[in-house]
Amino acid sequence: MTAEKRTAGQVMSRVLVAVKPEESPLMAWELMRRAGVHHLPVVDGRRVLGVLTREELATSWSGGPQEQSTRQVGDLLRRARTARVRPETPLSQVAAVMLDAGVDAVPVVSADGLVGLITARDVLAAVAGRLGPARETGEVLTGMFHLEPVLPARTAPDSPARSWREA
Repeated sequence: MTAEKRTAGQVMSRVLVAVKPEESPLMAWELMRRAGVHHLPVVDGRRVLGVLTREELATSWSGGPQEQSTRQVGDLLRRARTARVRPETPLSQVAAVMLDAGVDAVPVVSADGLVGLITARDVLAAVAGRLGPARETGEVLTGMFHLEPVLPARTAPDSPARSWREA
């Protein structure tokens, strides 16, 4: 099948790792790292709030693990409405939506909420005729595990040992 005849539902990634808006940037980074992805949908129930990119996460990084564990990824999202498409959207229109919004990934949503994600790489694979067979079912995983930063305990001010912050 040629790229012109494909739809978002035929091209999208169906098994996704997503994060909730109240999760920390530290958790988002670890999810991206372990899943080997560069885009992380931020979802609140069935509602897609946005797509966080690895680059956005890296440029917003400040401080160490403790500071990152107290922030929320929902605060890092663009305030503009997130571009999105439906499963039946033609691939050419998906590409136009991505270009118009200036993004390299768009969530695919249905009445049930997030059902997939299309990246610029997916569009290129479709145009190059390098798509594998589409799978019928998918799954959205939110928070496969939970991370808590482990920091050394502070010592008492009158203690001879110095804390890690004083070293």
